[in-house]
Amino acid sequence: MTQPISFAGRPLTPAPGAPTPELKVARLRGHARRLFWSALVLIAVAGAVGYFYGNVPAPFEEWMLPTAAAALVLLLVVLPFLVWFSRTYTITTRRVIARSGLLTTHRNELAHARGYTIRERRGPLQRLWGAGTLILSNGVDAPLVMKNVPAVSLVHEVLADQVEVSQILAHRDSHAIPTVTQAPGPPPPLPGR
Repeated sequence: MTQPISFAGRPLTPAPGAPTPELKVARLRGHARRLFWSALVLIAVAGAVGYFYGNVPAPFEEWMLPTAAAALVLLLVVLPFLVWFSRTYTITTRRVIARSGLLTTHRNELAHARGYTIRERRGPLQRLWGAGTLILSNGVDAPLVMKNVPAVSLVHEVLADQVEVSQILAHRDSHAIPTVTQAPGPPPPLPGR
């Protein structure tokens, strides 16, 4: 995904000195293929409860079946879903934000203007699903790892575009002509007086 192109072929940028608001480009989570086994467990538990309800073998009681099913669903379906749902990656026009955690939230940010390298890792199953892992490193801080990103090539291109635009804006603004606002002094004397 590329930025809109202006007349000269460069990405559109705001006027020098104009404030640039931070806009959300994308918010994503890891690929949902990790929930495949949880979905199979849910289907198997529902089928087993439907089959054995009312036909529980002799040493067990009827209330044990729904209790065991609820415990299995909680541990093998609900908890993996909550872990998957709690990890988000947000790409804005200024930074990348990685958030994770169920009870306590961990947040890691990386600014586009500082620049960073983007490494892409893809295993065989990730290639099959179009996913991958992106490692963003600026050489100073700990790398920001975006695991199992869906449409990894598109996200890689978006990040590269955002770094380029942010660095162009930072360079342009750092070399802007300073404007000095002074109170006007007395007018110069008129010639011939």
